[in-house]
Amino acid sequence: MTAPHWPDLPGVRHEQLHAGGIDVHVALAGPDDGPPVLLLHGFPELWFAWRHQLQALGDAGYRVIAPDLRGVGGTAAPANPDTYDLLHLVRDAIGVLDALYIERAVMVGHDWGAPPAWWAAAMHPFRVHAVAGLSVPMLPRGDAAPVPIMREHLGEDFYIVHFQEPGVAEAMLERDVRRTLTTTEQWSRSWGEVEGDDPPCPPFLTEDELAVFVEAYTRTGFTGGLNWYRNLDRNQRVMVDWDGAKVTVPALFIQGSRDPVAGFMPAAAMDGLVTDLRVEIVDGAGHWVQQQEPDIVNALLLGFLREVRW
Repeated sequence: MTAPHWPDLPGVRHEQLHAGGIDVHVALAGPDDGPPVLLLHGFPELWFAWRHQLQALGDAGYRVIAPDLRGVGGTAAPANPDTYDLLHLVRDAIGVLDALYIERAVMVGHDWGAPPAWWAAAMHPFRVHAVAGLSVPMLPRGDAAPVPIMREHLGEDFYIVHFQEPGVAEAMLERDVRRTLTTTEQWSRSWGEVEGDDPPCPPFLTEDELAVFVEAYTRTGFTGGLNWYRNLDRNQRVMVDWDGAKVTVPALFIQGSRDPVAGFMPAAAMDGLVTDLRVEIVDGAGHWVQQQEPDIVNALLLGFLREVRW
C-alpha cells in the first residue's frame, strides 16, 4: 500500500505515533505548550475533516491533535474486526495522549468520533478535562444488541444492517469512491445497485478538498470504518462494566438543525447521562456541521474552551 501524501495546510504538521498498540497518524497545530485539544473524526472522514478547526484553534494558542482513527487514513488497520470496538477506540484516544505525554486534554468528537470522546470522558475523567460532541450525543448502553432490532424493524436494506457482512459493503462502496463520498442518499443495498449516478461535489467542499478524501479511501478502502458498525452488538456486551456511567466533566453538544441523526439521536438522549451540559443547535446545518459551518463551530468551540478552567 502506498504511503499517504497529505495536503499542505498552513500551521499543520504530521507525525506517526505508537498509541493503543498501533501506529497512529496525527495532524498537529498550535504551540506544543498550549492547552491540548484532541479532535476525533467520523466516517467516512479523516483528520482532514477538522482542517478548519486545526487552524482556528491552533491560531488561538491551543495544542490541537487530530488523529486518523483506527483503520482509516494513515493509521494502522488491524485485521481482527473485534479490535474496532468502543473500548479499543477509547484506548486509542487515551493512547494518543500518552504518546504525546499529555496528562489531560479536552476531547472533541464528531459522528463516529463522538462515542469514544463521550466514553473517554465517562471512563477517564482524570484524563479528559472537558468534552464536546458534534452531531452524535452520548447514548446509554442498551439492554439488547441493536443490530437484530434494526434488522427486524428496518429490514435488510437498512445501511447498518447491510454493513454487517464483511466484504459486501466494501465492494459496493469501493466500486466508485467519489460517488460514495458525494451521495446524499443512504448507502443501502438498493443504492449500491444503481449505476451511472454522478453526484456533484458537496457545497462545503472544493474539488481539491474532496480529492483528499477520495484518494485516502481509494488507497485504504472502507473496511476500517465499516468495522466500527460491525461492533455495535459487541459494544453492547463489552461496555457492561460501564453501564450507568455518566459524564461529569464540562460538556458541549453541537448539532445541525437539519441533521437527520437528530431524529433518532437527539440531545435529549443525554438527560441524566451528562451532568454539566451545554447544547448548541446550528441553524441550517446538516450532519457534517464542522465542515458546513466552520466559523460558527469554531466560535462555539473557542467559547467553550475559554470557559473551561485549565
